[in-house]
Amino acid sequence: MNPFTEDEIQIQKRNFRNVQIDGVGVSISSIASPFLPVFLTRLGATNFQVGLLTSMPGVTGLILAIVVGGFLQSRRNIVPWYSLSRLMVILCYALTGILTLFIAEKYVIISTLWIWAFATIPQTALAVAFSVVMNAVAGPEGRYALLSRRWAIFGVTGVVGTFIVTRLIDLISFPLNYAIMFLVLSLGGFLSFYFSNQIQLPDQAPPPLSDSRSPLDRIRNYLALLRANPAFVSFSTKRFVYYSALVLSLPIMPLYLVREVHATDSQIGTVTMAMNLVMLAGYYLWPRVSRRHGGRFVLLATTFGMALYPALSAATSRVDLIILYAGIAGLFQAGLDLVFFDELMKTVPPEYSATFVALAQSMQYLSMIIAPLLGTWLANYIGLGGALWLSAGLRLLGFLLFLRRDVK
Repeated sequence: MNPFTEDEIQIQKRNFRNVQIDGVGVSISSIASPFLPVFLTRLGATNFQVGLLTSMPGVTGLILAIVVGGFLQSRRNIVPWYSLSRLMVILCYALTGILTLFIAEKYVIISTLWIWAFATIPQTALAVAFSVVMNAVAGPEGRYALLSRRWAIFGVTGVVGTFIVTRLIDLISFPLNYAIMFLVLSLGGFLSFYFSNQIQLPDQAPPPLSDSRSPLDRIRNYLALLRANPAFVSFSTKRFVYYSALVLSLPIMPLYLVREVHATDSQIGTVTMAMNLVMLAGYYLWPRVSRRHGGRFVLLATTFGMALYPALSAATSRVDLIILYAGIAGLFQAGLDLVFFDELMKTVPPEYSATFVALAQSMQYLSMIIAPLLGTWLANYIGLGGALWLSAGLRLLGFLLFLRRDVK
């Protein structure tokens, strides 16, 4: 017997559809994301400034994530906050493009950094709200299905959009080409805002933690919740190590492609396009692998596979090989996206979802502060290739941590 009424089933279907159309809008704007550090690099930004672009969300998130999580936990419905924070982040691409057109080029680097420093505030709210909203829409059994389709949409849009951008970006002089790209792609934010606002979730009564006014009582409540959920603590700690290895290489790879490989903008776009294209196959493959072999197999396969990408890239200066390696990485990245979300939400008590997601995000933000700046700082001594090798080694360490089963 179906436990849901006909009205509830229709709401679920509409929510599923709205999440996917929201994903179309987000994915259009996200095409610009890998070009942002390249944009700064071509303007003459230092390694530190490029690393700062990656680490700034971590600083704000570490400071505000738990506060934002507590705020969202006290909301009866966080869908409007999810929609608004997403729009604010995407419109920062438009603002970047506008300022590039109207201010002197020598001020564009610092202006861009200030814009994305502001973006970290809605990014923090978005990071928490996204997991809560997606989990509520999908339910315990539907996370792979919902997110594999959403991220498959990202892949299709990313491949098509990146193909178009890489064919057009070299036809217009710099920095006008980037300004136009940022402005056009930011239009996807309005599509995202409209359809994400249509998601219908039942109102939730705030749990007792949200009503505590004493800071000391809040800390005690958090610690008690963590002690009662050791699976969450274990998985979040291991994910912290692996995520640190991932974000360490984020500012290094565009620097490596520009300065060591001497890749053109279109070639750099092709690297991203290859990864996105193969991720489509991954989003089709990994849900089936999970159903057959379980989530642990997916977790181990993807964490090991992703350790290969920075190592193989550091071992060559040939663009064609890096494009191939990016495609292989895309297969494992798709599974990693799905399994990290699914495994984390398995450890989160539903009544405290915003609180626990905020705690997990705080750990990720700590990674985003330390790892990119550490990577770009070490690159001054061990080279960009050496920093990529370091990322590979840390990813392998993360894999070994996941390989070791928790003692119960």
